[in-house]
Amino acid sequence: MVQHRYWYEGPLASFDTETTGVDVETDRVVSAALVVQPAPGATAERRTWLADPGVAIPEGARAVHGITDEHVRAHGRPPYVVLGEIARALAEQARSGVPLVVMNAPYDLTLLDRELRRHRQRSLADLLDGAELLVVDPRVLDKYADRYRKGRRTLTDLCAHYGVLLRGAHDAAADATAALDLVRALGARYHATLGGLSPAELHHRQTGWHAAQARGLQDWFERAGTPERVDRSWPLRPLRCGCGRPLTAEHHCEAAA
Repeated sequence: MVQHRYWYEGPLASFDTETTGVDVETDRVVSAALVVQPAPGATAERRTWLADPGVAIPEGARAVHGITDEHVRAHGRPPYVVLGEIARALAEQARSGVPLVVMNAPYDLTLLDRELRRHRQRSLADLLDGAELLVVDPRVLDKYADRYRKGRRTLTDLCAHYGVLLRGAHDAAADATAALDLVRALGARYHATLGGLSPAELHHRQTGWHAAQARGLQDWFERAGTPERVDRSWPLRPLRCGCGRPLTAEHHCEAAA
């Protein structure tokens, strides 16, 4: 087996979804992709899925990814089947210890978790069967490494800033591929800060970095008088009951009933 000195020079996987909207609790997976690359510049293996979500795809979502109701009805497969295959594919990467790149991980991974609960009555953690994802989120890394840079930090913006080619934005496979290349570029540019960490250490530190970034954004909203709340959880948002607290076996209130 080839030994790589730094995590960003070794095998990486990358996951992305296209969905019916941006609400992780209620929206549905329409398409997804997993891209796996053993090393920079090596041929990447791409696996894609198309689901018929069973609900109409809103016009706004269609305008973003271009996937229509007619297309998913003709070519999509049942969510139960698609979601199971996705979970097994992610579990395989987790068992292999391959870091998983997910741009804005709390969105894609939380929505996937809620879909698995909806269609398979099991959480993402249940279906990983004890394996743990080692997530790398380019949005968190960039905000940590270049905190004071002004401007937007969407995938398109970050690819332009780091000189990464993004072909066909808002296609799950294209976005996953670009995010993977972006993480390699981030690791190389900020080698002194990020390069010496193991994938497990990097995952752990991103939890704290994201929480700090969320606190900063929350403070900004509060100063601006905006009621929006920022979730500090990463890479997966916990289930919450009606009172807003995480929903656990130990916590129950009337609002959760």
